[in-house]
Amino acid sequence: MKEIQPIDQQNRIQSLDVMRGFSLLGIFIVNMIAFHSPIYYYNPYSWWGNTVDRPVYWWIDVFVQASFYPLFTILFGFGLALQYGRSIEKGTTFYPFALKRLGVLLFIGTIHAFIIWSGDILISYAVVGFLLLLLLQLEGKLLLVIGLLLFLLPQVLISAIFIVASIADPTSVTYFNAVQEIQSSIEAYGNGTISDIFSQRLSDWLYANNPASFLSLAIALLPLMMIGAGVSKMKLIEKAADKKKSLILIILLTLPAALVLKTSPYWMEKNLAYSFIQDFVGGPLLAVSYMALLALLMTRKKAAKWLRPLAQTGRMSLTNYLMQSIAGTLIFYSYGLGLYGEISLLTGFYIAIGLFAIQVILSDLWLSKFSQGPVEFVWRRLTYGKNVK
Repeated sequence: MKEIQPIDQQNRIQSLDVMRGFSLLGIFIVNMIAFHSPIYYYNPYSWWGNTVDRPVYWWIDVFVQASFYPLFTILFGFGLALQYGRSIEKGTTFYPFALKRLGVLLFIGTIHAFIIWSGDILISYAVVGFLLLLLLQLEGKLLLVIGLLLFLLPQVLISAIFIVASIADPTSVTYFNAVQEIQSSIEAYGNGTISDIFSQRLSDWLYANNPASFLSLAIALLPLMMIGAGVSKMKLIEKAADKKKSLILIILLTLPAALVLKTSPYWMEKNLAYSFIQDFVGGPLLAVSYMALLALLMTRKKAAKWLRPLAQTGRMSLTNYLMQSIAGTLIFYSYGLGLYGEISLLTGFYIAIGLFAIQVILSDLWLSKFSQGPVEFVWRRLTYGKNVK
């Protein structure tokens, strides 16, 4: 069998790159909060309770938080299935290179998590991606149906358990401020040495990636990747121009439901139970709405032209994701400007928007000279070797 080759520019699906670019914007807005404040350890509703930051947090919480990483996760599954399908069509080997590709991603994620920023998602993507490889031989419809069931059933069950717990013992799902951890984070990131920052980064990563948290994340990620893989195999994005009515129906069904769930802590109770429902059920539903909306927009030539800069940014998604972390930590950690814990949520939002605008410009300039981003080049070279075409 021939060896698999990476997807060339002519065979790229621009809608996917637009969605990736759009995802990066939302991910950056949310991650920016973690770059400049100890988000793991405080009650966000009280922490951002002043008159300036309260509406900003509400907007991010409802329209951005937990809705863009699911979109990116769906696209990750889509891309993996796309490579699988093209390897079958060309009669090339797939699994050895897929394993190597995910292994390289795991390596990059490990460097990112422990050297740059603890909020890395690449490790989780790589690990769950290994599981997805076992399922790629399934038909597209079956992947889609199983993915939807695996997404809905656990989340509904866990949501029900949370609601029962909140009724039986409201204190069991109450947010709290971990004062000591908050102080440690501010001291380490804002004023600490490189060693202090490394220790705090490791502590934060272990806190966010304990066995229970990682299991819940895997339960959330794998179904979304399966949904993306199913959509890929069924070529639903490529057929968007013929599926406009279906896309509109998806938006009409998912958007209202998503907004009801995403706002639930504000009209029910601001506790961990409704935050779970908001993030793990409402968030992915809103991601599907965004995905359908972008697919619909990309069927219009004028909209596709306006969205082209996002496509360029999405083509360099790995580079831009890592650069966001580098920029964020340089601005807020003590080895940079040391502004950790010093700015408002609104200021952080403006910084994210400004830096992302710069990324859009730089991505377009870079891709006018090169065919791929620098980290994508390294990833491709380590995966396919020197003989890559």
